[in-house]
Amino acid sequence: MLDIEELKDKRIAVLLSGGVDSSVVVYELVRQGFQPDCFYIKIGAEEKEDWDCTSEEDMEMATAVAHKYGCKLEVVDCHHEYWDQVTAYTMNKVHAGLTPNPDVMCNRLIKFGAFHEKRGKDYDLIATGHYAQTESLNNLKWLCTAPDPVKDQTDFLAQIADWQLQKAIFPIGHYVKDEVRQIAEREHLVSATRKDSQGICFLGKVDYNEYVRRYLGEKDGDVVELETGKVIGVHHGHWFHTIGQRKGLGLGGGPWFVVKKDVDKNIIYVSHGYDPQTAYSLHFRIRDFHSLNGVLPPEEVTFKIRHTPDFSKAVLEPVTPLTSHPSSLTTNEYIVHSAVPIHGVAPGQFCVIYDAQHHRCYGSGEICL
Repeated sequence: MLDIEELKDKRIAVLLSGGVDSSVVVYELVRQGFQPDCFYIKIGAEEKEDWDCTSEEDMEMATAVAHKYGCKLEVVDCHHEYWDQVTAYTMNKVHAGLTPNPDVMCNRLIKFGAFHEKRGKDYDLIATGHYAQTESLNNLKWLCTAPDPVKDQTDFLAQIADWQLQKAIFPIGHYVKDEVRQIAEREHLVSATRKDSQGICFLGKVDYNEYVRRYLGEKDGDVVELETGKVIGVHHGHWFHTIGQRKGLGLGGGPWFVVKKDVDKNIIYVSHGYDPQTAYSLHFRIRDFHSLNGVLPPEEVTFKIRHTPDFSKAVLEPVTPLTSHPSSLTTNEYIVHSAVPIHGVAPGQFCVIYDAQHHRCYGSGEICL
């Protein structure tokens, strides 16, 4: 729950998207005596695009909520920053055969990044509708999981900088989703029955593959059965597929799973059968580990590699670089030794590290080969 003393005499900016979660954030702050300023971040598709985006409806909802509580609403255009930073990150990773997470980088580079540079500097705290919590321990601020395991969004926040975490508050993080809906309905918020957004934050109803196709195009390649080496189909670009993928392959006699990619030759390797062993990993490496508050994780941890309510136990082994002194360990690269085989471990994904009770989040690192 919110620490009222922490918020006392602080200037608070709310990132109001028009969805039910951020709408209830405004309600929560106002009911406790605060008068935040609201900001709608514009990051939609380029003006010349004919994509079906929900930004107009978002603005209508955000305007109605801000007006209901007498809050100022300002539109902050971060369109170019999004396309120059997040889209570039996404396309570079995809083209290299990796599996990026644009929403993770959107939080770091846009919601707590570009927005802060444009307007957030004028505020002490930035409130969002994320399902996450924070707590103070030993003079450090920790990012902690929400009680709703399905909606918990700490994995999407695990790349934000320490100073960004210091300014972040999550007023609905102690609720489960049903409670947020009930509050919105009770308070007659215009967004009460609005469906949750799916996929990348700005795409609306646009298919992710269409997003990729617009920037990388298509290039036909072979789909090869891993065990036999037999060509069993054609794909339209390795960048449309990710390790562990089961749906959307267009192959008969399934299920089939993507288990390997040859980026240079544009070949997708698949394996037949239900959850083939080739799609599982017990050990994998992560690099560029980003600590949320400067504290490195202990040896025994829990982790997740995708947005899921489930956590897995693991032991972290720091990696010693070959070029360094034997007594020197890098603290930003680890081998993750999972207690159970993990399905679909794909380079480019973020592995998010938590304590053994999967309560406090230490940060995340990118899975690498």
